[in-house]
Amino acid sequence: MKGGEPRGGLRNTGVFVLVIGAIFALYAVGMGVIPGAILSKTPPGPGVMPLNAEAERGRALYVSEGCAYCHTQQVRPLEQDRVFGRPSVPGDFSYATPELLGTERTGPDLSNVGARQSDVWEAIHLYQPRALVASSVMPSYAWLFAIKDAAGTGEAAVPVPAEFVPKGKVVVETADSRALISYLRQLKQAPLERTAP
Repeated sequence: MKGGEPRGGLRNTGVFVLVIGAIFALYAVGMGVIPGAILSKTPPGPGVMPLNAEAERGRALYVSEGCAYCHTQQVRPLEQDRVFGRPSVPGDFSYATPELLGTERTGPDLSNVGARQSDVWEAIHLYQPRALVASSVMPSYAWLFAIKDAAGTGEAAVPVPAEFVPKGKVVVETADSRALISYLRQLKQAPLERTAP
């Protein structure tokens, strides 16, 4: 063997690493880059609009409070999902990056919750879920609200049943609770146009 030549084993190892690297790169492009590029060209579904600033802030709270751990935002084309709305389509997620699809349904799917519930219902439910659904396992998000002697000028008192509020106090919305409710209210599915078979 000449002094400058690499040993056969080292040369084979280098070729092996290059081949594995090339295979990995092909998989990454084929499974990530190409589908991502195709899906990024999906037009928004009917009625799908970008969130306003308050709802964007509410979406950030939804993420930070871990809501996606228990709630999905994807209606499957299954009979048991009909109660949540129509099946989700790619255009529903045009302005939702990253998508908050979720994987668990400890609580109901929220894809269409803005069409199913009112602002008042959402406020009571966030403050104390068991005030509306006795068997709910959802935690209370009371820290998103203020407890006061009385609502001030321009403040919205939440009509929480008396047994869930400290005696002589009222529950008042805060900027955080309003933002989260604004986000939830914008989760609505527009009807899809039916195409002829």
